[in-house]
Amino acid sequence: MKRIEAIIRPSKLEAIKLALKEAKISGVTISQVMGCGKQHGWVESYEDEDDIMNIMPKIELKMVVEDNKLEEIIEIITSIARTGEVGDGKIFITDISDCIRIRTGERGITALS
Repeated sequence: MKRIEAIIRPSKLEAIKLALKEAKISGVTISQVMGCGKQHGWVESYEDEDDIMNIMPKIELKMVVEDNKLEEIIEIITSIARTGEVGDGKIFITDISDCIRIRTGERGITALS
């Protein structure tokens, strides 16, 4: 099993959700987050001083998937989220050793669905 954590532009969320639904991929956690990378945010003036606001609104998607679904999900996210501009986001992949469904006690891949 793999955990996918993707940081994307808020404007891309609805299209990614629709594409995941069409691909019959479920089980996603979505959070509104703030952060920055190379774009360093924007500049605002306050009392005649320029302050760099180095955080931007972003969306974080988290999901745990079977290994054989990983590349399909990466392709969905990257193809929709990519604008070619700084600030498109990142995808992080980590290994998951186990998953437990609290309600039933099921473990592993059967607990994902």
